[in-house]
Amino acid sequence: MLAFSTVITSGPNLYLPKKPRNFHFPIRCLSSTSLSASSQPSKLTQFDLKTYWTTLIAEINQKLEEAIPVKYPEQIYEAMRYSVLAKGAKRAPPVMCVAAYELFGGNRLAAFPTACALEMVHTASLIHDDLPCMDDDPVRRGQPSNHTIYGVDMAILAGDALFPLGFRHIVSQTPTELVPEARILRVIAEIARTVGSAGMAAGQFLDLKGDANSVDFIQEKKYGEMSECSAVCGGLLAGAEDDEIERLRRYGRAVGVLYEVVNDVLEAKLVEKEETEKNQKKGKSYVSMYGVKKAMEVAEDLQTKSKGELDGFDKYGESVAALYSFIDYAFYRDFNVDDLS
Repeated sequence: MLAFSTVITSGPNLYLPKKPRNFHFPIRCLSSTSLSASSQPSKLTQFDLKTYWTTLIAEINQKLEEAIPVKYPEQIYEAMRYSVLAKGAKRAPPVMCVAAYELFGGNRLAAFPTACALEMVHTASLIHDDLPCMDDDPVRRGQPSNHTIYGVDMAILAGDALFPLGFRHIVSQTPTELVPEARILRVIAEIARTVGSAGMAAGQFLDLKGDANSVDFIQEKKYGEMSECSAVCGGLLAGAEDDEIERLRRYGRAVGVLYEVVNDVLEAKLVEKEETEKNQKKGKSYVSMYGVKKAMEVAEDLQTKSKGELDGFDKYGESVAALYSFIDYAFYRDFNVDDLS
């Protein structure tokens, strides 16, 4: 569990501590003292990160439970619920969507339908990603993958059903007195672009068929797109200006890739060499293509880039801290989101 309240400051370079010069491998849990007031400028504001995440995750879990009741044919719904409601889900897409929406003020209830839809779409992509014909992963979040339990045919159907259910949930549940229909249409178009042939599907294709020269494109499309979409949808729902939307787009994309790059480095460091090599054959990553050192250089650049995109939101005050928390989690892993749900 989180053992501290994250400290943030006002000013352009909020939230994350500078990396010490001799800090060559920052992927570890920092002690709470590394974020203590003594290491920060004098003007401090406390942001209770644990409460923010745990409250949101609990609310999102409840709404997802309600959004996917078991109907006929029961087995499809059971397969859908198995993955969407799986214990250990980080809920990063919906939390990022709500955080981006709340950056501009307003009632978070207006963002929940889109947030839940993003989780449905994200889960559908994971179900399909795990299939034997794709990445062939028998385990997801410490539990058997969907196709391992329900079979390949049912897993395909569960994913196929979750995509349109997400769109329907946005249309049927978003309060139009809080979000104009024009904004809802933009959100739907954004999600459709993200999962389609110009987005995540393109990344999966090149992960299967591309070469080492495709790694940048693969990482951005397979892993950056969902995070990008989540941040952008929050901004669209809130009526953010076009330049603010583009900042959120670049921020979300950088955070999504950052998380995956760090994840690959962690696996390379913690898993036995033979097992690591076997895992790396499943997909193309900066670690598998260029090694840990290059991957860490990429991660550091992405951390700097994502922080830079948020500098322009200082005028919104303390609420921007929630978006900074994604950078911290992706790069430092200061807290374990797996323990929050």
